[in-house]
Amino acid sequence: MADEAEPAADDALLAARAGEGDEDAFETLVRRHGPVLLRLASHLLGGGTDAEDAVQEAFVQAWRRLPEFRGDATFRTWMYRIVTNRCLNQLRARRPTAPLDAVAEPAAPEHQVSPARTAENTAAVVALHAALAGLSPEQRACWVLREFHGLSYEDIAHTVGISHQAVRGRIFRARRYLTEAMEAWR
Repeated sequence: MADEAEPAADDALLAARAGEGDEDAFETLVRRHGPVLLRLASHLLGGGTDAEDAVQEAFVQAWRRLPEFRGDATFRTWMYRIVTNRCLNQLRARRPTAPLDAVAEPAAPEHQVSPARTAENTAAVVALHAALAGLSPEQRACWVLREFHGLSYEDIAHTVGISHQAVRGRIFRARRYLTEAMEAWR
């Protein structure tokens, strides 16, 4: 617990310094939180340049708004909210999702034992991406924040800007939908 509190306190100090115009402090925050925020955006948007753009735009927005940052939440939670909102806006603005054959297949790890196992794993990942695309942007955001990033319901509620109960409902519906959609892979 103390390990989590120390980086948050360090982030608060860096955020305060960055809010006063310290570019080095802000660069430290970008290096510290950039990779996890890029994973978040990739999970929400399906990867690619859209995710990179969302994170970059979120950091630009954060730099501009740092003087307003009051520290009601941790810097990490604040950035999660900015990135999530950017991704949700992009998802809402998108046209219907691409057909399955347009989804890039992830590269198979070299340590796979057989081509058949590799093909099965790839097909399961493609099926999961297709199932995630079937969720509403709001359900997908809540589910990704919980399952991939381990945020608590309270942190998700703060990040997405909804009530704790709404988070629970969205995650419940997302899990139910994904369980049905992935039934063939059980």
